Amino acid sequence: MKILVINGPNLNMLGIREPGIYGKSSFADLLLLLDTTAKELGVEIEQYQSNHEGNLVDKIQWAYGKMDGIVINPAAYTHTSVAILDALKAVSIPTVEVHISDVDSREPFRQISYAGIACCKTIKGHGLDGYREAIEYLVNMLDKSADA
Repeated sequence: MKILVINGPNLNMLGIREPGIYGKSSFADLLLLLDTTAKELGVEIEQYQSNHEGNLVDKIQWAYGKMDGIVINPAAYTHTSVAILDALKAVSIPTVEVHISDVDSREPFRQISYAGIACCKTIKGHGLDGYREAIEYLVNMLDKSADA
């Protein structure tokens, strides 16, 4: 099983950017968590981060026919990008949206998620552990669909 983990703008600044909201863990800590989770669950994970919307769209399109699932934190593009929504809809790969912070308790504009429209689940406010939860969810969902 292959899962693509996509991180959007400014997530490479974890630990530096607003630690009161996003925590003190670094982006390197997140990458290590993803690698550890992949080993524990016996799945392959490809990690990708970009600050550029078009690059994120390109990576989603690249995943078609190559990846079984996607975990995405579109970051600020969550609230603005119809292009990311359309790419997710086009590839029809099961996708879980992750947000480190609880976006529902933040500014009103953050409560709109275009990407989430194309996702089978959204995990918010669980910190970096939300990524582990997303991967576990996809593995369980994909295993069940393979058995059916």
